Amino acid sequence: MGDVEAVKNLVQKHAQLKKEIAKVIVGQDEVIDEVLLSIFCKGHSLLVGVPGLAKTLLVNTIADVLGLSFNRIQFTPDLMPSDIVGSEILDESRHFKFVKGHLFSNIILADEINRTPPKTQSALLEAMQEKSVTNAGHTYKMDNPFFVLATQNPIEQEGTYPLPEAQLDRFMLNIKVDYPSFEEEIDIVRNTTSDNKVELKEVLHAQEILEIQELIRRIPTTDFVLEYAVNLVAKTRPGGPKATPEVNEYLSWGAGPRASQFLVLGAKAHAAINGRFAPETEDVKAVAIPILRHRVLKNYKAEAEGLSVEEIIKGLL
Repeated sequence: MGDVEAVKNLVQKHAQLKKEIAKVIVGQDEVIDEVLLSIFCKGHSLLVGVPGLAKTLLVNTIADVLGLSFNRIQFTPDLMPSDIVGSEILDESRHFKFVKGHLFSNIILADEINRTPPKTQSALLEAMQEKSVTNAGHTYKMDNPFFVLATQNPIEQEGTYPLPEAQLDRFMLNIKVDYPSFEEEIDIVRNTTSDNKVELKEVLHAQEILEIQELIRRIPTTDFVLEYAVNLVAKTRPGGPKATPEVNEYLSWGAGPRASQFLVLGAKAHAAINGRFAPETEDVKAVAIPILRHRVLKNYKAEAEGLSVEEIIKGLL
C-alpha cells in the first residue's frame, strides 16, 4: 500500500474509531481526537479534569477499540517505584528473577499522577522517555506500542506533588477534559442508568498502529510550515528575539525545542486524519494550544490580572 492509500485508509479507520468510542463515551469529541492524535504520533498525554468526567472509562474504551493491552495504576503517596516497574524475587532454584510491574503494557493509565512522590514519578519518566526500565543493572524494553495517558485533578491540591517541568515536557499533549453539555449529560445519565450492554469492535491492532506512526513521520513538510512552528515556539520565550510585548510582560518561561518537534508531528497527524497529504499552518494552529499550554509558565502579573495561558497562546496565533 502506497502512502496516498495509507492516508485514505487512516481517514476511514479514524472515523470507525470515533464511531465505536461514541457507543460508550458521549460527546468529548475534541478530547477523543487529541488522545488518538497523540497515539498516532507516538506521544504521551496528560488529561486534566475534575473527577467524574469518565477519563478512566475513555482510556479503557480507546484501549479496547485499538486492541491493545491496558493497565490502570492508581497513584498514591505510598506508591513505590518497584510497585509500577517490578522487582527481583528469589525463585525456587535460589536465582533472582525479575517480575514485571504494571508498567509493562501497551496503554498505561497513570491515574492522579500528581499524588505520588517524585521518586515514583521519575521511574515513570524513564519509561516514557527511553521506552525501557532499568532494574539491578538490567534494562527491560517496554511493550510496543507504548503510551502513558496520565490524569490529573486540577482541584484539591492538598497532599499532591506537582509534576516537575521535565516530566510535564515529556507529555506531548495537555488535554483539558471539560463538563458535558446539558444534552450530553442527559444522554450519559440515560445510558448509564439502564441495563444497556455495549459490544465494542476492535478497529485497529498493534501492528497497524505502528504502521500509522511510521506513516505520520514519512509525511513531507514544507520549509514554510517548519519555520512557522519553530517561530511560534520562539515567540513564547520571554527576553528572546522573537518574543512579543505580551510574552515579555506575562510569561516567565517559554517552550523548548521539544514543543517545535511535537507541533510538526501533530500537524502532520492532524492533516493525515483529515485526508490531506501535507500539513499547512492551519494544522499547526489546530494542535498548538494542547501542545504549548503546559510548556509555558505565566508570571505573577498574569496571575494578578486573571490571564490564562490559553489566552496568551491565542494571542500568538
